[in-house]
Amino acid sequence: MKIAVPSQGVNLESKIDMRFGRAKYFIVANSDTWEFETVDNKQNIQAAAGAGIQAAQIVADHGAEVLISGNCGPNAYRTLKAAGIEVFTGIDGTIKEVVNSYKAGKLQPAEGANVESHSGI
Repeated sequence: MKIAVPSQGVNLESKIDMRFGRAKYFIVANSDTWEFETVDNKQNIQAAAGAGIQAAQIVADHGAEVLISGNCGPNAYRTLKAAGIEVFTGIDGTIKEVVNSYKAGKLQPAEGANVESHSGI
């Protein structure tokens, strides 16, 4: 299963980036093989608006079935759910730790966004 996590760095030992739309990177990891891809999110870091929606599209385009994030706003959450991606929020740790927590069934799916929209939409 492909799991996307916003990341401060480029590998599995990197800390989760608590931001979603404006995270530095996304790590998209295969939870079975631990193969992973690092996706640069530089186009959204300084975006005036719509960073969450664009980041959600990046996650979907890379085949993720799950997103584990510190935070996720309402527009990004709706976009992720529309793409069939299960969302987990309020999570902190390294990429490897949070994926292991997911695999062990220790995480609860989000029922909605856990931060407000930054765009006023």
